[in-house]
Amino acid sequence: MRTADLYAYLDRLFDFRRWTDQDGNASGLQVARQGAEVARVAFAVDACLEAIEAAGAAGAQVLVVHHGLLWGKERPLTGALYRRVRRLCELDLALVGIHLPLDAHPELGNNIGIMQALGVAAPQPFALYKGQAIGWKGELPAPMPLAELARVVCGPDRPLAVCDHRHAPVRSVGVVSGGAPGEYRQALAEGLDCYITGDASHGVVHEAAECGLDLVFGGHYRTETHGVRLLAERLARDTGLATTLIDLPTGL
Repeated sequence: MRTADLYAYLDRLFDFRRWTDQDGNASGLQVARQGAEVARVAFAVDACLEAIEAAGAAGAQVLVVHHGLLWGKERPLTGALYRRVRRLCELDLALVGIHLPLDAHPELGNNIGIMQALGVAAPQPFALYKGQAIGWKGELPAPMPLAELARVVCGPDRPLAVCDHRHAPVRSVGVVSGGAPGEYRQALAEGLDCYITGDASHGVVHEAAECGLDLVFGGHYRTETHGVRLLAERLARDTGLATTLIDLPTGL
């Protein structure tokens, strides 16, 4: 597959321009490559040097990440940023970042991936961010103990925290992956039983407890692996390209 055709395929899936005003990360192609052909695409949550090296070792020509290198402000190419960009160029490895579009996508997103894992049959958009819904909410197929729900969300990792305020099985959930503890207020407004996000925040716990909202702080990294995996599977199915998943958990 030609490199340009891969970029066009991803743009059709995620409509990068639609998210320009909402997203601090410049979703889309962030670092180009010289080569014209792609045979393998690597996927990771973060564009860290370890992920870049792993993608190169796997023989990938393109690395697709959720957290890219461009965050809304021009930065000098020094330190860690320079080393990452230099290594991408040395490997002739392109970098594509997909931030909010990969959180919000209705089929391939981090949040919809969590809802699928929980078995939610008809999720609805949830949690507006700058006018666009980035999360999902819905009813579980059957009431689920909170501890079991947390295990489904976090897989092999321990959640950062699980706050059992209702002491009852969970029937309804709202999900915004990554760093969105403040969106618990939208879960309260919706009357949901449980709010799931990545980052933990002390400041939200007391009000959630007083209002009867369970919280699962699943970890920023682990809650944002779902979309990366779904996209890798979809790309392989649609294009026949080989894919490599790079899992580098941070514990946070």
